[in-house]
Amino acid sequence: MARGFSWLPGAFSRAAKMQTKHYPASNAFMIPAGQPVWSRRDYARFAEEGYRRNVIAHRAIAMVATAAASVPWKLAERRARAGLRFLDAHPVLTLLSQPNPLQGGGEFFEALFTERLIAGNAFLHAAGPKGEAPLELHALRPDRMAIVPGDGGIPKAYRYMIDGASIDIPVNGITGQSRVLHLKTFHPLDDWYGLSPMEAAAYSIDQHNQCGAWNQALLQNGARPTGALMVKSDGSGTLTEAQYTRLKQQLDEQFSGAVNAGRPLLLEGGLEWKEMSLSPRDMDFISVKNASARDIALAFGVPPQLLGIPGDNTYSNLQEARLALWEQTVLPMLTSVTDALNNWLVPMFDGNLELSLDTDSIPTLAAKRAAYWQQIGSATFLTDDEKRKLLGISG
Repeated sequence: MARGFSWLPGAFSRAAKMQTKHYPASNAFMIPAGQPVWSRRDYARFAEEGYRRNVIAHRAIAMVATAAASVPWKLAERRARAGLRFLDAHPVLTLLSQPNPLQGGGEFFEALFTERLIAGNAFLHAAGPKGEAPLELHALRPDRMAIVPGDGGIPKAYRYMIDGASIDIPVNGITGQSRVLHLKTFHPLDDWYGLSPMEAAAYSIDQHNQCGAWNQALLQNGARPTGALMVKSDGSGTLTEAQYTRLKQQLDEQFSGAVNAGRPLLLEGGLEWKEMSLSPRDMDFISVKNASARDIALAFGVPPQLLGIPGDNTYSNLQEARLALWEQTVLPMLTSVTDALNNWLVPMFDGNLELSLDTDSIPTLAAKRAAYWQQIGSATFLTDDEKRKLLGISG
């Protein structure tokens, strides 16, 4: 077995022949079947320029991913007469809390959500004997994954590549079921891959990084505006080549850089230092940097106030900003992932099961939840049974 695939049992075995269904020809399905399609976005560049080098993008992604990974899962069994009965223990819950030997549930889902926010795509692999419930879950790096198109807009396989080796994980051409789950954001121009928020914020990230580089260069040059060393008018107004070379070397070695900031400049006869102040256009880089930071935060659905970006007062306080983060960004993403797991993972286990989120454990939503409970409790036109049903209380 090739190195790097030890956790993919039977991965190199020949895939069973898939049944396919046929659709009328359309522009959406013009890619030849059987040829792998790689994402046109550069995941490595997004990860380097955005996540690793840009503090705003890094913090925005980390804030959303850690918040989403902190919400516990709930599992219920559907019963014809009794409705939903929530389970305290089940192999599904065990798998989600300990997906694999190297990661706990929180770390695993934080990595999964981070990859989705960087690439717009995330891939889950269910490892275990074919036809049985998975024993482990693994997040596959998006830049190592390619989709092999099939007929009717359903992938034929997911191709995973590492260290020069590749493996095709098959997809059922009728049901679309596979041991790989592809989570993606909506992309209006791509049939196979999702749109990365990093791509939408690319120009703003570049601007913000350039502002940081400009500021770093300013610090390295003495943390002050540049100036001009002028030769006093004495009839010649020029330096010999040897004088110019010696003077430039002295300035670079003795008066440039942060460690030399504030050192007095000793000038010989005929030389004069003229300080140059920053123009309003030069000073505008600060406002450009803050504007870029706000655009980056908005691309990831994080209120700029939570990232300490000055000049943004959309929400009256941090509590309102945190509530907006959960309601507009974190919970919608978690809801889509929960739906995907209910369609992909849960059916691999026996029983009529339904996965959901324990939103009651989210502190930010506590005040709104208490107000809702009070509103339902004071509704005199509802019976006790109707109130319990609205509040999600069985029995």
